[in-house]
Amino acid sequence: MSAPLLSVRNVSKTFRLGTHEIRAVDNVSFEVRQGECLAIVGESGSGKSTVANMVLGIYPQTSGEIRFQDEVLPARRELRHRAAIQLVQQNPLSSLNPRRSIGASLRLALDVHGIGTRASRKGRVGELLEEVGLPAEFAARAPDALSGGQRQRVAIARALACQSELVVLDEPTSALDVLVQARVLRLLDELRPSRGLSYIFITHDLSVVRNIADRVAVFERGRLVELNGTERIFARPEHPYTRQLISAVPVITHDELELRDNLTKEGADAGDA
Repeated sequence: MSAPLLSVRNVSKTFRLGTHEIRAVDNVSFEVRQGECLAIVGESGSGKSTVANMVLGIYPQTSGEIRFQDEVLPARRELRHRAAIQLVQQNPLSSLNPRRSIGASLRLALDVHGIGTRASRKGRVGELLEEVGLPAEFAARAPDALSGGQRQRVAIARALACQSELVVLDEPTSALDVLVQARVLRLLDELRPSRGLSYIFITHDLSVVRNIADRVAVFERGRLVELNGTERIFARPEHPYTRQLISAVPVITHDELELRDNLTKEGADAGDA
């Protein structure tokens, strides 16, 4: 069996606040396989974003090892590592320079990573926009002239510009309304096989996870408490915290209603025991 694209082994992160230490992530291990979407879920403060920041190299881990393509990632990432592992943030407006046009922001990524020739980069910007479902003429627009969904597509295009292999998506749809959210998720699902991408999808919304993830890692208070296939997580969650999260998912079908009621009853029975 080939090595996983990303391997996180016994990783912990401790922050110091004066004389106090906060263990934000505690001895976590997981893998991301080539072409896979791994969702990392949990409430605020569960450690999921801290894990993402360590994978991206924004924070160095306190202990443990992170490997990418079977190579140990250094604390200070090289340019090739930053190109291969890209981030799409929750609010793309905050990550796009308001003084730069959309085209200039996309071209900057090409310039920094030396992708293509200077002459070819303008045309490449138009191709990237069209790949995420936006007209090439949007390159001349400012970020604030676009809707939230359009800006998120630009953020995805910028990640693609670097010829990334692993994209960390940090709550990428939480600021969007339901219809726009569905379109962005569909775009991500289409890009994954066509581009050979792998995703780490950070979210607190399990209803989104069910539509895009192959596996789900559940975090509680800095610990990885459950890791399993998406269908298994929803059908037969093992950890009480996972059951609690699933029981809070908005219900649409009769089967989901029955699952929620069963999980709620199990939780009550456990509390009575």
